[in-house]
Amino acid sequence: MIAATDQLPDDIGVLKALVAHWAEQASAKDAALAEKDAELARVQGANARLWETLRQLRRAQFGRKSEKLDPDQLSLAMEETEQAIAETGATDETSNATLKASRKGPRSVNRGALPSHLPREEIVIEPESTACPCCGGAMHVMGEDRSERLDVIPAQFKVIVTRRPKYACRACEGAVVQARAPTRLIEAGIPTEALVAHVLTAKYADHCPLYRQAQIYRRQGVDLDRSTLADWVGKAAALLAPLQTRLFEILKTSPKLFADETRCPVLDPGRKRVKLGQLWAYARDDRPWGGSDPPAVVYCYAPGRGSEHVKSHLAGFSGILQVDGYSAYKDLASNRPASAPLILSFCWTHLRRRFYEIAVGGNAPLADAALAQIAALYKIEETIRGQSAEARRKVRQAKSMPLLDRFKSWFEKTLSLVPGGSKMAKAIRYALHHWDGLILFANDGRIEMDTNTVERSIRPLALNRKNALFAGHDRGAEHWGIVASLIETAKLNGVDPQAWLASILSRLVNGWPMRKIDELMPWAFAVHQKAAPVV
Repeated sequence: MIAATDQLPDDIGVLKALVAHWAEQASAKDAALAEKDAELARVQGANARLWETLRQLRRAQFGRKSEKLDPDQLSLAMEETEQAIAETGATDETSNATLKASRKGPRSVNRGALPSHLPREEIVIEPESTACPCCGGAMHVMGEDRSERLDVIPAQFKVIVTRRPKYACRACEGAVVQARAPTRLIEAGIPTEALVAHVLTAKYADHCPLYRQAQIYRRQGVDLDRSTLADWVGKAAALLAPLQTRLFEILKTSPKLFADETRCPVLDPGRKRVKLGQLWAYARDDRPWGGSDPPAVVYCYAPGRGSEHVKSHLAGFSGILQVDGYSAYKDLASNRPASAPLILSFCWTHLRRRFYEIAVGGNAPLADAALAQIAALYKIEETIRGQSAEARRKVRQAKSMPLLDRFKSWFEKTLSLVPGGSKMAKAIRYALHHWDGLILFANDGRIEMDTNTVERSIRPLALNRKNALFAGHDRGAEHWGIVASLIETAKLNGVDPQAWLASILSRLVNGWPMRKIDELMPWAFAVHQKAAPVV
């Protein structure tokens, strides 16, 4: 570029050409700068998306999966605080006799009720002398102070010795009579059916792997290998399999089910690695609208997550299926014949989670607005929980439906204002794409807003997975599904799973007829327990 005006040419034509050349260079530089700015914006946008993806992956791997405060974590924190308070109180009472005396009265803290069915052992503490301190005469009982404390007898093993005397006739040679040996679950083995039920409950309800149970037994002087316990579990699962099959048949006669799936790592020795199977959960719980069918859940193991598995599981079921947005369920519904339709009701919790992941990063007013509108819908649900299906439908039509109509209009308007590739746009498109299934609850009082029912039923599987890491074999994963189905269904019906399993194992071992298998279901056991006289 020419630096001084005295160096400019005097010829007008040359000067114009020079100015045009400068303008062309400046335009080229501006275009190059604009291109660099665009590239910089693209790279910055991609970088922001990658950081957001990384944040979500970190949260998925190491963070909490729920947007709610984990009650178990809160309980753990409160335990430590309460222990510190108790320690401080005990120290103060030890050093201050007046304070100790002032606290001898009844405490306002909930100590827990002591059930009437527990055995009582009475201890009577007599004074050193019952002679009158004034005249020395005999004194009579005018009343008493009575208190109860809870004690525990550590788990004890006992050996049941079964004797079968042989009878012979002195007159008739070779005539011998002996009672038939009772049938056992583990032939020629040492456990009773009650002990096997204890092992199953500890593993699948209390999430205590077999090797830990073996360690506990060893402390009691009973030396059992983990492989021995595994053999018991496998034989029990084989015996219980028809019960799980029948339970699923009963569930599939329901007009509405929940479905979800969770990973189930399985050891693959041939490939020297762990393969990823799936436990598919199918649940029924009509208690929120006063339905009479008992709650239940069934877990089915499959080596994958494809739609062919859910299609096989739900063969014969037609009605409403409450699910998340996973494509396998959509494939299942779209390929159903008209004679056996399947209607999908989608989950508001899964939709809410999309906006929560945007809002949790901060400074996201649109996501906050979406969360507020979803919260308004849930607030209505709180007022109608436990009411009849028709009462719930009427309230939803009057209160929820207007909110849903406004919500959809808000989605459509907001979608036109946000960048098409943004997470907000993707969340809104998800909502609009699933809208018919999301608002289905407003027209049917039996339907819940979300799939939390089945997600709660999956939590025990996650705890077992955390403790056991993986199943050792596909059959082991199937056993997991069988026993977990029965135990979680018993818990849903308020039945002690160990007592129930001990009862049904004993009956099945002794030839319980399959035509009466419905009488072994947990809800039938619960009715029997209530009808049984209290001893």
